[in-house]
Amino acid sequence: MLKTDERLDHLLAQSLRIIQSPSVFSFSLDAVLLANFCRIPYSKGKIMDLCSGNGVIPLLLSSKTKVTIDALEIQPRLADMAQRSVEYNELSQRIHIYEGDLREATQQFDNESYSYVTVNPPYFSTPPAGEKNKNEHHTIARHEVMCTLEDVVRTASSLTKQNGKVGMVHRPERLIEIIDLMRRYRLEPKRIQWVHPTPDKAANTILVEAIKDGKPGVIFEPPIFVHEADGYTKQIKEWLYGTN
Repeated sequence: MLKTDERLDHLLAQSLRIIQSPSVFSFSLDAVLLANFCRIPYSKGKIMDLCSGNGVIPLLLSSKTKVTIDALEIQPRLADMAQRSVEYNELSQRIHIYEGDLREATQQFDNESYSYVTVNPPYFSTPPAGEKNKNEHHTIARHEVMCTLEDVVRTASSLTKQNGKVGMVHRPERLIEIIDLMRRYRLEPKRIQWVHPTPDKAANTILVEAIKDGKPGVIFEPPIFVHEADGYTKQIKEWLYGTN
């Protein structure tokens, strides 16, 4: 089942396993933060995960919902890893992995058909050629070479039904741009949460949840702190390892 340079890691809090590769893709804490931030439907509707990578967010969400989860990833190797992880965990009836370009997603999926869309998109604008990561897989995951932030927001809105939700993880320095684009594409930010490495450091991650055609008005959730003196905070430990 495993291919060259792949390993089978644990998602301990969900009692699942996931295929990863350091040379292709390994998920970060950002995926865990997003999965725990989103208020996804439990028994009605369906979910779409854009920029799905190796399928970590669908796997994390599978323990929180009974609805179908579709996932779209542009890189063939990552989509294949995600599909094999789904099969290994015997979740093929609930999680469906698709290879494709999110910029063309509305040709592949029905418009306004999802109750919730999650996305952990590339964070950084496309750098000069000489500054790109030498690893193509990492470059595509981190930089806007295959899709821009506007592409992501436009597609997320197109796939989300009216009054459905979009959940995104990103970087704080792009929050104003995110809000501007969301509003341009009928997504009204309703919940925002800052994530700080430690209580004394500035936030380095932002979580945003928007409602399609929602009314103005936003709630700032209590901040999340990732580390304390002796390692991860209690909240992060629970999300990573469960509550044994």
